[in-house]
Amino acid sequence: MQSLKSVTNVIYGLQALSFLFGFTAIVGVVVNYIKQGDVQGTWLASHFRWQIRTFWFGLLWMVIGTVLAPIGVGFLILAAAAVWFIYRIVRGWLRLMDGSEMYAW
Repeated sequence: MQSLKSVTNVIYGLQALSFLFGFTAIVGVVVNYIKQGDVQGTWLASHFRWQIRTFWFGLLWMVIGTVLAPIGVGFLILAAAAVWFIYRIVRGWLRLMDGSEMYAW
């Protein structure tokens, strides 16, 4: 179980690093999908679900923000998405450190 918690830690780190190196979020979500079966039925499954949703919804809002950037509103969407993404990483990581599940999606 400790090694799976370490993997979950690394994925949060990869998501955080995506602000500097965008590809790390992709690496993180790939690891999520590869290891998802290993965490099934454990409290870590909720973190994997949280991380996967953080990636996909973050990507969705980035695409929408980028498409709408030429008319100005996209920059607001991108800023809000960045704040939301940071919130999701911090909240998830803190709960992981406490050994707690993620209850909200």
